[in-house]
Amino acid sequence: MSSVSEIPVKTLAGQDSTIGAHLGKAALVVNVASKCGLTPQYTALEQLQKTYGERGFTVLGFPCNQFGAQEPGTAEEIETFCSTTYGVTFPMFEKIEVNGEGRHPVFAELTAVAEQESGEAGDVTWNFAKWLIDADGEPVARFSPRTTPDSPEVVAAIEKLLG
Repeated sequence: MSSVSEIPVKTLAGQDSTIGAHLGKAALVVNVASKCGLTPQYTALEQLQKTYGERGFTVLGFPCNQFGAQEPGTAEEIETFCSTTYGVTFPMFEKIEVNGEGRHPVFAELTAVAEQESGEAGDVTWNFAKWLIDADGEPVARFSPRTTPDSPEVVAAIEKLLG
């Protein structure tokens, strides 16, 4: 598997970027949505950002509208929702597809990683799937959408990478 850190992405503001531009020691890549039952996970994601940001960690949010059309907004609407509702300070990227023919190359790499809970790789099953990326841009863990960002297994995996 190649490093996801150098695959071109666009920020929510439409600027060219890469995951590597935001990578320190660890990053948690999450496909997010504003109108999902799991949307309150933004609170825990932002808390992770605040807790570990100074130690070389970041959350990276990728809005996706493929699951129940739960991210219908424009980039501006997504940014406003995230900042005003959840105080999101972590980097957000343009709305992308995580499955199917239009799957973004970042997620083509990430979906090859098996979930911690099921041991299965493959398509993203819902909003708020999570991948932990190491300092080299390699995925080291995948967590299911229902595994909360502040769960013991996610926190332990982050702590391990941060040393």
